[in-house]
Amino acid sequence: MKEKQTRSKFSSKLGFVLSAAGSAVGLGNIWRFPYLAAKYGGGIFLLVYLVLVFTFGYTMIVAESALGRMTHKSPVGAYRHFGNDGAKKFGGWINAIIPLLIVPYYSVIGGWVLKYLFSYLTSDITEIAADNYFTDFISSGMGVEVWFLIFTAIIVVIIFMGVQNGIERVSKFMMPVLVVLAIIIAVYSVTRPGAIEGVKYFLIPNPDNFSWMTVVAAMGQMFYSLSIAMGILVTFGSYMKDDMSIEGATSNVEIFDTGIAILAGLMIIPAVFSFSGGDPSVLKAGPSLMFITMPNIFASMGFGRPVGIMFFLLVFFAAMTSAIALAESVISTFEDELHLSRKKCAMILAIAMIILGSLSSLGYGPLAGVTIIGMQFLDFFDFLTNSVMMPLAAMATCLLVVRIITVEKLAEEVTKNGAPFKRKAIFNFMIKYLCPFFVAIILFSSVASVLGWITI
Repeated sequence: MKEKQTRSKFSSKLGFVLSAAGSAVGLGNIWRFPYLAAKYGGGIFLLVYLVLVFTFGYTMIVAESALGRMTHKSPVGAYRHFGNDGAKKFGGWINAIIPLLIVPYYSVIGGWVLKYLFSYLTSDITEIAADNYFTDFISSGMGVEVWFLIFTAIIVVIIFMGVQNGIERVSKFMMPVLVVLAIIIAVYSVTRPGAIEGVKYFLIPNPDNFSWMTVVAAMGQMFYSLSIAMGILVTFGSYMKDDMSIEGATSNVEIFDTGIAILAGLMIIPAVFSFSGGDPSVLKAGPSLMFITMPNIFASMGFGRPVGIMFFLLVFFAAMTSAIALAESVISTFEDELHLSRKKCAMILAIAMIILGSLSSLGYGPLAGVTIIGMQFLDFFDFLTNSVMMPLAAMATCLLVVRIITVEKLAEEVTKNGAPFKRKAIFNFMIKYLCPFFVAIILFSSVASVLGWITI
């Protein structure tokens, strides 16, 4: 017997903005943005990134949110609303499957963050900064699995509570705390001896540092950071009330997400400059920046323990808000397509997360000898979703809006109840021409990088 569902709603615009911003503000902002900014020119990277966020990013957020509210469905149902041919089925399902594949391995990294937060609360900070601390932990088998399961349990409980009582309430608490923590750590970081050179490198554009790869890297980061093409914004849009301004909410999400990314840059880049004596190459460590370089910095500074606690609490909150959004997108699809209760859908998701997440969790330990195209499970899932599936999903959305819905019809949804659409000209031009072009570049450059054709 199919169980009849009543569509959940956000109680207010603030609830939508903080939840959508929470989906965007995650690990991509806290560690990925700073190291890409350092690697691809500092201030000039930041400038290119900002231009892309307020054009390309804006367009995709509006399109996905409007698509969700127009249909009141999760991605599969939203696409099916306009026809049930193969192309629309592909577009809907690829948007729906992406978060199902991302949230398990994302929760593994969330477990790593939770472990580090616990360690800063209970252990000697010099031990955490030791050379083999991180590698010993992620290869520990059941040790790393336990932290992954704890993080997963937290996410499932919040999802179990629903949209208003779970996601919205948690986001309203966590996002303001996250901002306060980011400001405190950024202020502390920029006042370290020698840190001002890092501030200048990060905030002042230098045209000599510009290259085509600056644009490609900024596009990829913008794509990753704003939760575009993950089904999240379609899902959250379906929870929006008709009297909420889509463009107004989008602008708030843009500002919130970009502000956190800049604060993350001010937290990390000046601190690394101070620690390394002005060597930006130290920042290019990628993922190890958070779990190896930053603990070394905390161990070398005064107040290392409280700063370390605040930093990993900040990262934990960021990881949680993004994981919750990813999980909610999956739950929404399950509810719409399987016609089951939210509680049953949450249990199905929990089982899927444990099975898929355990592959990534154990991939550097007991399953280290098992690889897919030369990658550990976590790296493979990351490549498959971010480098292949998300660009395809974004392209599908562009084609749906331009060729099936039409930009005029979508504009009617955006302007419902007299809501503004001030950047309509930018939206029309971007969705018709530049967004598909940019998405094609992201897809090609990401795959070509993995295959070794180019270096990003």
